[in-house]
Amino acid sequence: MITGRRGFLSATGGMALATAFSRSSRAALRASGSVASESHFEVTSIQRTTVKLEFREVPRRNMDREIPHWRYAEIVDVTLKCGVTGSGETLLFYTWGVPSDEAVQRVMGRSALEMMWDDSLGAGLQMALFDAVGRAADVPVHSLLGHQVHSRTPLSWWNIDTSAADMASECREALRLGYMSYKTKGRPWFDVFHQVNEACAVVPENFRIDMDFNDTLLDAERGLPILQQLAQHPQVDIFETPIPQRDVDGNREITAATRVNVAMHYGNPSPSTVVATHCCDGFVVGGGATRLVSAGRFCKETEMPFWLQLVGSGLTAAFSLHFGGVLEQALWPAVNCHQLFEENTLTHPILLSDGHADVPDAPGLGYEVNRDVVEKNRIEKPATRPEPQRLIETTWPDGRRMLTASNGTINFMLKAANNGLYPYFESGADTRLVPDDGSQEWKANYRRARENGPISV
Repeated sequence: MITGRRGFLSATGGMALATAFSRSSRAALRASGSVASESHFEVTSIQRTTVKLEFREVPRRNMDREIPHWRYAEIVDVTLKCGVTGSGETLLFYTWGVPSDEAVQRVMGRSALEMMWDDSLGAGLQMALFDAVGRAADVPVHSLLGHQVHSRTPLSWWNIDTSAADMASECREALRLGYMSYKTKGRPWFDVFHQVNEACAVVPENFRIDMDFNDTLLDAERGLPILQQLAQHPQVDIFETPIPQRDVDGNREITAATRVNVAMHYGNPSPSTVVATHCCDGFVVGGGATRLVSAGRFCKETEMPFWLQLVGSGLTAAFSLHFGGVLEQALWPAVNCHQLFEENTLTHPILLSDGHADVPDAPGLGYEVNRDVVEKNRIEKPATRPEPQRLIETTWPDGRRMLTASNGTINFMLKAANNGLYPYFESGADTRLVPDDGSQEWKANYRRARENGPISV
């Protein structure tokens, strides 16, 4: 099934598109004289290396509350019969597809030209095949994906929900490095008004701030007053999934009532329903190459903007640049999250000016893997997602305190919020990770919060 988390392609339809795209890539390479013999593209070796990448200081104290497992990535190196090696990357515990042992065996001995459009292979393996083919044919990856329409493509700086001070600090750092867009989460356990006030105070009016609510505004009636207040800041540009995406009427009401763009993940509701009802202004598009190009074609036909959401470190961001070069409606800044990490998996950083990065024209991805960083951070691949115990404290100015404990599931705080277990977007809310000091008090609070939480204390 080539669908991704919010897929729209059936397995049969996806494979048909992959086959068509593969034939198109072959034809383009042959026409350019880049391919001497397809046997040169036979996959002869696949190596996988797991790395644990540390977050920068500000992301670290915030990511550690909820998604510390984003540190773990797998680097995939694919070598072809002609001697060329291409590289890819999978964020192991947050991705649209993790390469399996079966997928690796399926690719061995096959033509990379034949296999590279198969989304079922997973993120890092598919990426490495594209990189290898591009290097072997001496063309950039975007030449394999389609006709280049953009020489530069917009990128956004991303961080999970943070304190207002941390959000302002991240926006300031993003601006310093040439970014003109910052994406974050809107959550009831932080004061979203204070966050946006503080962030807007340190960036110019043409800097963009986007908030992903992941349904936490619950419905249009309760959510609209919050969105309209945030929209008073000229920097606020996109609200992502403010309420459940299945609520077409509610999303249409929100879209009509605010000047701020509303974004939804592509595929839910169906893209045709979105166009017919105008329940959002554009899309979030992720997944494999076939899915991305197919969604890009639909958005071109319907003139719907979108951002590319391919999450990982530097390699993933480099891959995303190529899709930004060929997908006409990839007009909103891409979310790649590579800014989270202390060390770069690329030998040279992706540089931005005025919010845009150049689409590479060098062969393959156009960037080289920093092997020193890979070797330094190499670890054994975890058998399951690492899940350290975390105790999170939320406070309000009147003295109320709530404790939430990690419970072994992803997005445990988000699920609690969507079940109405936190006060609804009250001013003055603040949240922090409570350090595990080994005390009996910490252990008792963690146990109570995990069994009954969130709990008031």
